[in-house]
Order: sequence, then C-alpha cells, then structure tokens
Amino acid sequence: MNEKLKALLEQLSSVIFGKEKECRLTVCALLAGGDLLVEDVPGVGKTTLAVALAKSLALSFGRIQFTPDTLPGDVTGYSTIDMRTGELCFHEGPVMHNIVLADEINRTSPKTQASLLEVMAERQVTVEGRTIPLPRPFMVIATENPIEFAGTYHLPEAQLDRFLMRISMGYPSEADELEMLRARLAGADQASLEPVLTGEEVLELQKAAADVRVTDEVMRYIIRIISETRKNKSLTLGASPRATIALASCARAWALLEGRDYVTPQDVQAVAPYVLTHRLVLSLEASMSSVTVSGILKECVNRVAAPPVLKV
Repeated sequence: MNEKLKALLEQLSSVIFGKEKECRLTVCALLAGGDLLVEDVPGVGKTTLAVALAKSLALSFGRIQFTPDTLPGDVTGYSTIDMRTGELCFHEGPVMHNIVLADEINRTSPKTQASLLEVMAERQVTVEGRTIPLPRPFMVIATENPIEFAGTYHLPEAQLDRFLMRISMGYPSEADELEMLRARLAGADQASLEPVLTGEEVLELQKAAADVRVTDEVMRYIIRIISETRKNKSLTLGASPRATIALASCARAWALLEGRDYVTPQDVQAVAPYVLTHRLVLSLEASMSSVTVSGILKECVNRVAAPPVLKV
C-alpha cells in the first residue's frame, strides 16, 4: 500500500477506535472520487470520522449543520446587494470547499436536501443562473440518524443514488471503548491531527485508482450482479446504471488499497454491500416479512458465479 495512504488510515484509526474497516471504506470513497453517507444512531462517531478525515487532508473544509429551517441558499450560497456600490455580490456557501460535512442531512426539508443534487452529481453549483465549478478534489460526507428518530425526513431515492457509498459505524466493542475512554481522559483529541496528504496527492491517488485495470470478465461479473437486483421479485427498485459505475469505481479503489493494480471479484464483493444496499428498495410484500435488503443483495451476489482471478 502507498505509504501516504497507510499513514492516513493509521491516523483515522487513532481517532475512531476499533473501526478500521469503516475508516478504510471512507478512504475508498475518497479515492473513487465519490460522496459518502454515514448512517447510525447519535454518538457513535459519524461526525468525528468526517472531521478527522478533513483534518488529515491539507484541503479546505466546510460544514453544514442541517436543521428544519436550513434554506438552499445556506448550502449553495446567495447574492445580496452591496449597499455601498449597488452591485450584486455573491456569498459562497459551505459547499465551495474541498471536503463538505453535511451533518444530520435528514433533519432538513426535502427542498434543502435537493440543493445538494447538482453538487453531488455534477460537481458544480448553479445560483441565480450563474454556474460555478467546485474545487477539486471534492467530497461530501453526510451523516444521518435512522429515519425512525424524531425530527427526521426520509432521503428520497434520487438523493440516495448519488451517494457513492453508505456505511454504518456501529457500537464499539468493550475493549475498543475502554481504549477510547483512556485516550480521551488522557487529553487526546482531534486537535492533534496533522495533514498527511495534500490536495495534489489526493488527485494523484484518485488518478491511480482510476488507472486500476478491470478485465472484461470482472466487468461482466459486476453487470450480472446489478442485473440480479433488477430481476429480484423482492425488490421494487434495483440498482441503477449509476450503481454499476459506482461499484466498478469502488472496486478499483479497494484494489489500490490492497496494493494491486487490477480488480478481482473479491474486491467487488468487498464493496458491494456499501455501494448497493442503499440504492435498493424492498417490495411491499417483502418489507412486511423478515426479509432485509442486505439479505437480498447477498442472495444476488451468491447467484452470480465469480470469474477466476487472473492478474492482468
């Protein structure tokens, strides 16, 4: 593995105790050039993970604390009249940074959530007819509480489909929580984190991930998994073509983290639950039973025969 990537993972793990896989998946999303949704109950480290990543990169950081009264202009920016000159002045929103934390995204209205659609899909902002490209590299890390919690709005399927990956933090083990408590009582916190990657280095690593080779056999394997989700009768919504591209991109990034310049079926299997689960919707009949989206996806993957691993 690249030494810089190793240092980044070690630094994240020094703050997020016992969540090495979640840290690895976060870096995978960064390398693939996509956005990340972190869903879980309050207090398990969702925001800490996002802030730790931002502090570990020599990039600009913007934070949006979503509330029911947050407006689209609070996200993208807005224009006002300069009373001294009479000219129209544009005030940039928090999205005009490299790393954007959209904290508790499902606590704001669907209209405000929609202000991120163009940002996430096209990496640009259109305000009052003016289109502004976003800085590169760019990444949105959104956190959300489970939709059953009070004061939350459901994220629409169109919004979910724009997130490259979705992960959950989960509670730490007793040993990891003890280690976390010791570190906090000793005064350790995120203030001690130092940047380990520059913006130029991130772009170089993203290019390296994009150059990881994918054979035709692995491409067909990805497409067959996607196709299985569309044919499954327990799902009313299968994976989109955007999901096909996302799965291949994340498999490339995962392979790079594994120190390889080619994708294996195991890379695809490793990232598939985090790339696809949030894009699938259970049928009414399935949702009334004990069936889960994760279980259905596992069935879909198991139905597709993996091609032999061939170094290319």
